[in-house]
Amino acid sequence: MATPHHPRRNDTRRRIQDVALELFAEQGYEKTSLREIAERLDVTKAALYYHFKTKEDILVSIVDDLVRPVDELIVWAESQPHTLATKQEVLRRYSEALWSGSASALFRFLQENQASVRDLAIGEPIKVRLGRLGELIKTPGASMSAQVRCMTALVTMHAGIFAMQGIEGDPEEKRAAVLEVALDLVAQAESGALTG
Repeated sequence: MATPHHPRRNDTRRRIQDVALELFAEQGYEKTSLREIAERLDVTKAALYYHFKTKEDILVSIVDDLVRPVDELIVWAESQPHTLATKQEVLRRYSEALWSGSASALFRFLQENQASVRDLAIGEPIKVRLGRLGELIKTPGASMSAQVRCMTALVTMHAGIFAMQGIEGDPEEKRAAVLEVALDLVAQAESGALTG
């Protein structure tokens, strides 16, 4: 953990995380070694060990850093009225968090390496947060189709990262398009919440 007296240590930690995630995405989690991460960084394995003892430590630190904004979003949303405007703001803020460089790389990695990471410590915290976000955008007592629309809005946010990879265009335009679809799904769910 970096302290105010060690800003360079924090930069090094971030560089290690970025390079590790890049290698995990390129060749898979299982096939990436700490030695390869150190080589890509052009540091010794001992220097890498100073910050992280294992590959899983690196991955856990990436997840911890990236779920912090989601935790803050959940706390904020729980203090708001359960309205369409709140639900849509949750999706807007979640979209920004998801499409940040490290977050989108992490979600791509998780999608592509499901078998490898299934037993790692990172799965449960992500699952819990996604479940909580789902509860925040659903309407209690809503029809089944309204509930499906709300949950599909959340899935759209994740699937959009992958679906848009092969499409030419500005990353911000892609993010806005995915968000528009998710917002529309929640609005449809709200308008048909009790009728189905």
